[in-house]
Amino acid sequence: MNVKFSQLAVLAALAGPLSAAERRHAYLEDGSGARIEIATIDIASDGAYAVTMTERAFSDHFLSMRPFKCVEGPEKTWCHVPYPYTIRRDISTDLTDLEYDFLFVWKGKGDYGINMWNGVYYRMARSGDALRGVLHELDMDLLASPPAADDLRPLGPQDIVESDPDSHWLPRLIIE
Repeated sequence: MNVKFSQLAVLAALAGPLSAAERRHAYLEDGSGARIEIATIDIASDGAYAVTMTERAFSDHFLSMRPFKCVEGPEKTWCHVPYPYTIRRDISTDLTDLEYDFLFVWKGKGDYGINMWNGVYYRMARSGDALRGVLHELDMDLLASPPAADDLRPLGPQDIVESDPDSHWLPRLIIE
């Protein structure tokens, strides 16, 4: 599947407090509560959703021989990594597919290339009408080759490591 950064349209059934037709905004949030809007999520009344990344939040970078859209911070740069393989994009039973839509990798401000070991995975949970993601670490090299055709969720709990939120620039993803 060829994913375009500016319009990542996906369908999913959606249960719970987000089931009505509406537009939500996705923000990366730093430790002090300052937010950067990175996407809008349009949710249809039938539960289908479409994610559109917010272009103005990102700058273009060419790192390790490939293009990235990145959010630049004072000490670290957060680069979006669109999930390259097929998934259901169905969050009716859990939020895993949505978590796959917001994968990032970070690099130090002065680093030349990018190390896919520095993957960022936001573990999502419902919190009232909002969705809140907490930063976990992930070796993105695990996604270097396509999963088996019937494995739409190749990352297991053993691949996603809890992180110290104070050790990262953007420890939270908020959707409201």
